[in-house]
Parts: sequence; C-alpha cells; structure tokens
Amino acid sequence: MSKTAKNAAEYILPLYMNGLSGRMLRLPPKKNKQREMLLVYGHHTSIERMIGMAEYLNRYGGVTMPDLPGFGGMEAFYKIGEKPTLDNLADYLAAFIKLRYRNRRITIAGFSLGFPIVTRMLQKYPELVNKVDMLVSIVGFVHKDNFVFSKQRYLFYRLGSKFFSYRLPATFYKHLILRPIFIRYIYRHLFNAKQKFEGKKAQELQEAIDMEIYLWRCNDPRTYMSTGHIMFTLNLLGSHVDLPVYHVAVSNDRYFNNLRVEQHMRTIFKDFYLIKTRMPSHMPSVIATAYQAGSFVPEAMRRMLRKDPK
Repeated sequence: MSKTAKNAAEYILPLYMNGLSGRMLRLPPKKNKQREMLLVYGHHTSIERMIGMAEYLNRYGGVTMPDLPGFGGMEAFYKIGEKPTLDNLADYLAAFIKLRYRNRRITIAGFSLGFPIVTRMLQKYPELVNKVDMLVSIVGFVHKDNFVFSKQRYLFYRLGSKFFSYRLPATFYKHLILRPIFIRYIYRHLFNAKQKFEGKKAQELQEAIDMEIYLWRCNDPRTYMSTGHIMFTLNLLGSHVDLPVYHVAVSNDRYFNNLRVEQHMRTIFKDFYLIKTRMPSHMPSVIATAYQAGSFVPEAMRRMLRKDPK
C-alpha cells in the first residue's frame, strides 16, 4: 500500500459546514503544479475507498475530496431537519466551493452519482461555471434511462429504495439487515455480488468484502436509499451547462449504457469528449493505491491534466 494510503490520517481533516460534521481529504500540490482538483465521490463509497485515486491525481495538482452529508461517516441532512435531495446536495457542494475556492479556478471530477450532483450544482449556480477550468465525469450519468437494468430489476431498485428511505424502514434496515454476517453472506453467494468480485484472489476478495462492510455501515442508510431513489428517477435534461465535459467510460460497464449517456450529456453540456478506459467494470470496490487508480485515468486524460490550467 502506498505511503499516502498508509498515512491517510495525516491528510484527512475535519469538515464543519451548515451544522454538520464530516471529513475532508486534502493533498497539497507538488512543486510547480498549479492545478487544483475537487473530487466528488459516488454513491457507495468513502474517502478510504477513493484515496488511491486522489493520490494518483495528486501528481497533477492539489486534490481535495470532501464528504457529503450522509456519506463517508458525515452527519446526514436529517440531523438539521432537511432531506438529502439532489438540490440540497448541490447547494452544499456549491457552498463548499465558494468557501474553499474564493478566487481560484478548479478542475472538478465527479464519480458516478457525484457527477449528477456536480451537474445539478452547475445548473443551479451558473456563476460557478467560470471557476471551472475542466469538468470530468468518471462513469457518470445524467438520466435514469442511462441504466442498463431490465424493467423488473429497475422497478425493484426504484420501489425498494423509496420504501427504505422512510425513517422506520431505514432504521430496521440499519440495525437488523446491515450486520456483517449478512453482508458477508450476500457478497459471497448472490449472483450480482459474485459478479462484482469476479477474478479476485482469496486475499483480495476478503479485503474487498471488508471494505463493503465498512461502506454499508459508515454511510447513513436512509441517505443511501434516498439518493438511490434519486438515481432511479433522475432527469437533468432541459438546463444547459456552458462547459465541455470529458467523460471517462468503461466499455463493459455493468450499470450504464454508454451511448445513451453520451446522447444525454450532449444535450446538457457545451461539448462532449469521450475517453475510454480499459478497466473491466464500473468501479473496483477498493482503489487503495495510486497504481490501481492509474487504470481509471487513460493517457488522453493524463495529457490534459499535465497542461497548465487556463
């Protein structure tokens, strides 16, 4: 494991915003690097899962990766009487940018669900467009029709996430279902979970399942289900963002139809640039090292990151 991953505590800082307590990863830029990057992680993740990606991108500039309310162990919106709507998440991210990058331009990379949150933020706050020197989607999406699920599976996820987004079902889910013994069973026996870990050696499989247990238990279950329902009802079409988007796509993505993703992104953004990666799946369970993260940053993306930001 890399030096940065081993000493993660040195780079993780407390984050207090809008009455909520969380954390923020901050990797300062290396010598002569001018670019500042803001990473917005996805649905089932945390700083620990993504630290290898942050370390890899640190080669090209400073990297900041904050928790969002209800994710990564951060307190949820429910604590302050609000709900984790897409607009509230977008508002929170906009406030973070305005506080942290007052007079600086930034590169923003959104991963999976992180990208719709970024997109909605830019739609609501078009004045922030001028602060963005490069917008990157890493297996992101902008519409519910981007999913490749069958109609039955889609309805199951949509209705299930809605049901468990209510307080009492979410409490039941948290205390009775999200127990390590049940999570281990699911990831070792159910087809979709086994497919996710296909090809892993015994030690890698154990580490991946341990990370899954951590993620299920550190993220707020009610927020997880509410944002899951957001994904299965998402429609960001109809509001333009005056920026080009650089979209990193996986050829065999088990979640998204890349053609539909491109079609929908082209209707929202000023321009669209497709960058394919050779990774075999949507996202690995753990990106613990910069070496592992390198496969998710194709050479075309590296060339752009090497350039001085405009």
